[in-house]
Amino acid sequence: MKKKLKRIAWGVLFVLLILAIWYHELLIYGINQGIGQAKIIWGARPITEVLEDKNITDSIKNKLRLIQEIKRFAEDSLGINPTKNYTTFYDQKKKPLLWVVTACPPYELKAHEWTFGFLGKFSYKGHFEMQKALKDSAELAQKGYDTDIGEVRAWSTLGWFKDPILSSMLRASEGDLANLIIHELTHSTLYVKDDVDFNENLASFIGDKGALLFLERKFGKESKQYKNYIFENHDDSLFYEYVLKNTQTLKKLYESEEFKKMPDSQKKIKKEETISAIVSGLADQPFKKIRYNKARLAKFKPNNTFFMGYVRYRAKQTNFEEEFQQKFKGNLKNYLNFLKEKYPSL
Repeated sequence: MKKKLKRIAWGVLFVLLILAIWYHELLIYGINQGIGQAKIIWGARPITEVLEDKNITDSIKNKLRLIQEIKRFAEDSLGINPTKNYTTFYDQKKKPLLWVVTACPPYELKAHEWTFGFLGKFSYKGHFEMQKALKDSAELAQKGYDTDIGEVRAWSTLGWFKDPILSSMLRASEGDLANLIIHELTHSTLYVKDDVDFNENLASFIGDKGALLFLERKFGKESKQYKNYIFENHDDSLFYEYVLKNTQTLKKLYESEEFKKMPDSQKKIKKEETISAIVSGLADQPFKKIRYNKARLAKFKPNNTFFMGYVRYRAKQTNFEEEFQQKFKGNLKNYLNFLKEKYPSL
């Protein structure tokens, strides 16, 4: 019996050793991310404590109170699951915290994906150290991928940890702040495995609709806060529509037989010409605010990751809007509750 148990123990150790070797990079990455997240959680202060601190400015305290209102509204009126998220505050000291790497093949609008164990596949990879993000990006670029590194101002741990309010969030307007908080809380309410595009599009949809409802409830439709948000949304919607439309233009180019037959050197030129024309076209869009000028656009050199970013966050908005209006008559809480029942969440 003892010999049998010994063999089983050695067998288990052998399997664990193989798994450790096989998933070595994933384990190291997970440990690094855990350390980075833990530093933020441990460094966060309860909001109740911050609100009583005489050294904290009234403007910061007012934004913290506003976030508490947004959270209560989201849980009571939108169907967001109650959590302890955003009950603490972390002062970044004006320093960035997290960088996200994204990548795409050079002549295909398809996001590169990373697999993170039981969490599934993601089309972005976060790092709490810029150098690690640069290393990941450089390795992918060396393989021929289009890459991008973006600084992140908010993220969700999907309910695994108590997400704090980050000091950088407080720079946002009332409407943008409501959108941001509701967006991230949507992730902790519903997050479908292996479908980042669905998750981010849903959070964008709930964030957009929820922010408007919150502003109407708190300030009223005639308020400066509500009108400013509507004004900004006009330009944002135009921008999203233009980029998504031209994402299809770029997709058709890559999928055309003529393009596929070109040598890579010619493909590169054609791709750059097409993207340059798309960027230049932004100057002709009827934005209410002067958002783009020729000097600024001349410096803007996006690659495939730029277009896929808008697919990731915005391409499914029409689908959600149609279902929301037709089946739920504009009732956001009923719609989110329906989706929570329909889809299994991590």
